[in-house]
Amino acid sequence: MIKMIDNKERNKQVMKYAPLVKNIVERIAMRLPDHVDKKDLTNVGVIGLISALERFDKRRNVRFETYARFRIRGAILDELRSRDTLSRSARSKDTKLGKALAILQKDLGRPPTGKEVSDYLGISLEDYYKLLDEAKGISILSSDDLPPDYCEKYGHYDVLEKIDQGDPLAIITGNELKKILKNSIDSLPEKEKMVLSLYYYEELTLKEIGAVLDLTESRICQIHSQAVLRLRGALKELRDDGI
Repeated sequence: MIKMIDNKERNKQVMKYAPLVKNIVERIAMRLPDHVDKKDLTNVGVIGLISALERFDKRRNVRFETYARFRIRGAILDELRSRDTLSRSARSKDTKLGKALAILQKDLGRPPTGKEVSDYLGISLEDYYKLLDEAKGISILSSDDLPPDYCEKYGHYDVLEKIDQGDPLAIITGNELKKILKNSIDSLPEKEKMVLSLYYYEELTLKEIGAVLDLTESRICQIHSQAVLRLRGALKELRDDGI
């Protein structure tokens, strides 16, 4: 049920949670093409925040920040989907990279190095890194990877409560998808595992992760993209096997 909130109180709450909107925008924007205006995304995020303020039910056992994060991210992602930000060309490159990583992983029995992937594709290592830069818009999970009713369930308070309690993968407890993802993450090269851990669980920025690992922000972005492509390869195998 939508509740009424006066403008003065709403503005006060928007100012209070503005840093949350900024944080979410920054984390989404790092995976998007440079031409996407972060100010536009921030405006959309604020609309999501206002929606959260109006719809939040205090009787539920969920923190407002958790619910607001869900609504803000949802508003921004809906806006990006409406723009079709990730071009068909970029999707084709993502598929090409993911396929190469999956084939080499199977042939070698271990995660291939960047040099092995570039050799397989018949391109220079520098060009391979450029492809990784262009693949930064890809996400680990998309709606195509999940059960048909997943997106609808995702908005329910019981699922948000599970997210609020810790590991985001709790939302797929009991599903083979969780096992596949965890096993795939465990099999990643150490540096890729660390980048994913610092980014998704410690919530460090790419710049901060670069400082920790003594690497440039650009290189961290490439490592992140490569790790995500490996994980998506594991999910594709899951779908192909009909699990």
